[in-house]
Amino acid sequence: MRTFGWDDGGRQRRVRGILFWILWANLLLVGVKVGVGWLIGSLAVLGDAAHSGVDALNNIIALTAIHFAAAPPDEEHPYGHGKFETLGAFVIAGFLSITCFELLKAAAVRLLQGAAPPRPDLTAVVLLAGTMIVNIGIAHYERRRGEELGSELLSADARHTQADVWVTLSVLVGLGLVRLGLGAADAILAILVAVVVARTGLQILQSTVPVLVDRRAVDPERVTRVASSVEGVASVAEIRSRGRPGNGFAELTVRVHPSIEVRQAHMIADEVERRVASELGLRNVVVHVEPSELH
Repeated sequence: MRTFGWDDGGRQRRVRGILFWILWANLLLVGVKVGVGWLIGSLAVLGDAAHSGVDALNNIIALTAIHFAAAPPDEEHPYGHGKFETLGAFVIAGFLSITCFELLKAAAVRLLQGAAPPRPDLTAVVLLAGTMIVNIGIAHYERRRGEELGSELLSADARHTQADVWVTLSVLVGLGLVRLGLGAADAILAILVAVVVARTGLQILQSTVPVLVDRRAVDPERVTRVASSVEGVASVAEIRSRGRPGNGFAELTVRVHPSIEVRQAHMIADEVERRVASELGLRNVVVHVEPSELH
């Protein structure tokens, strides 16, 4: 097996540094939203605070996952520890589902029991608008850095933070409707917030589950096309791949003419490994060589 460009240690350090400062930003946002929600008695604002609280918890989980994912391959983990990062993103989706359930339950109770509506004031609205602006900046930065570093955790957290923006916006709309006399708007908006949270969790699951269950990382036809372009390869078979984008693994068998010497056959295999890795963006490639007359 050949490894191409293994530098997870440096990459994970950069991801960890980004997550640290985002954690502190999220803790500040949680404090502001809890204070506002408690002062005006708004279920939707407290739900928004809970969503931001899950953001902070997600950052802690992500930092833990990154710590393990940064370890290089060893005898017990020859493919590395990259799945810890994917697993961390999966856990984020789990906490989002809890947030969604709690919001729906609290909104249903308020609608059924007819609890008093919140009492929004200008200060509360300004503070919430400020937290929304901060989250817009965080989400944009996380998404850009997640794409640059190929980090599932940063991308998942960016989607979660983006959901926070929509949550806060809906809360502000709800508070405006409450001031206009629509007391049930707070609970109804809390239900819409829960829908946004659920959608975010689904998106994260769609990107992490395929990696955790080892769905193929690349189309076998693409592997065959690249491998067959190497001079001396008669055919390609037994193609397998797994992993996440930028950290994929592939294994394949190439068949060469039986007259080719062992040394030359290994040179062909090395070239196939190099081309498949570079052209398809894979981290590790294993090529087995067999004489074509056996098939």
